[in-house]
Amino acid sequence: MARPREFDQDKALSAAMAVFREHGFEGTSAGMLVEAMGIGRQSLYNTFGDKWQLYQMALRRYAADETGEHVAMLQSKPRALDGIESMVDRVVANARDACLGVGSICEFGRSRPELVAIRDTADRAMRTVLTATIARAQAEGDVAPDLAPDTIASFIVMSFSGLRIAARAGASDEDLRMLGDLALRALR
Repeated sequence: MARPREFDQDKALSAAMAVFREHGFEGTSAGMLVEAMGIGRQSLYNTFGDKWQLYQMALRRYAADETGEHVAMLQSKPRALDGIESMVDRVVANARDACLGVGSICEFGRSRPELVAIRDTADRAMRTVLTATIARAQAEGDVAPDLAPDTIASFIVMSFSGLRIAARAGASDEDLRMLGDLALRALR
């Protein structure tokens, strides 16, 4: 009879996600994972499979969490532009925290179809809400009407990647705030 698991899988996955965020897939060892997760090596393999499967689970969780946070910010204010500003402010405030999405793109590009599928699914979900919010901001007269909402959404998403990379490269808080402000100014 198998022994019941003696750890919280959700907390263990969150801990693995934090390690992968900071060190990437290649920079993370099984030893680092079991230490952070507070479980034995065999429990890691029995519960999560190998390191690659665990990485995919962590990326899937991270993508869902980040998408949910972005959507919550977009929908947090009565005026659409204020929701967009809230989303930008959140990214600026958290830019120093390693982004598993950006990290996986930098590490693997589009070479691993399973990662591409995870990232593309999250991207589509977020962009759907972002594009609709931009269209609403245009209708409210707060965003320039001369650009397509999906083009503006692409600009914002690319700005977020740039902000996160700039933060990891050592940009000051003032520089990060300025980059966020410039992204918002470009919408007018």
